[in-house]
Amino acid sequence: MRKQEDLDEIDLRILEELLKDSRKSFREIARRVGISVGTVLARVKNMEKKGVIKGYTVLLDHEKLGYELTAVIELTVSKGRLLEVDKEIAKKPNVCAVYDTTGLTDAMIIAKFKTREELSKFTKSLLSLQHVERTNTHFVLTTIKEDFRLI
Repeated sequence: MRKQEDLDEIDLRILEELLKDSRKSFREIARRVGISVGTVLARVKNMEKKGVIKGYTVLLDHEKLGYELTAVIELTVSKGRLLEVDKEIAKKPNVCAVYDTTGLTDAMIIAKFKTREELSKFTKSLLSLQHVERTNTHFVLTTIKEDFRLI
């Protein structure tokens, strides 16, 4: 695992530029950061190789794509079976995130759905998984911020 202190100020500035717009050319990033294009290319390749940059994607407005329901689901799992269950849930298409947590429940799932029927089927599929003891589903009423781009 790479620690943030292993990245210098130039790496962080390159990452900030990529997070703003990953379609930005290396030439544009070099201009904004004040370094050569070759330096940007080398540093980006190095961060890709070391797994700091895992891939490139677009940010979507899920509601505009019809995913109007966001659910945060608490999960209680039989002792010793959490990772097995987590991996199975992570494969499901509506799942955005799976977190092992401390507290009264073992895991939290964030998932998005187009209809209540989709959410209902999903919840029932969770309860049918071996070793899932209980779920507690929360509906998101208003999304104030949803952005995992951190630096």
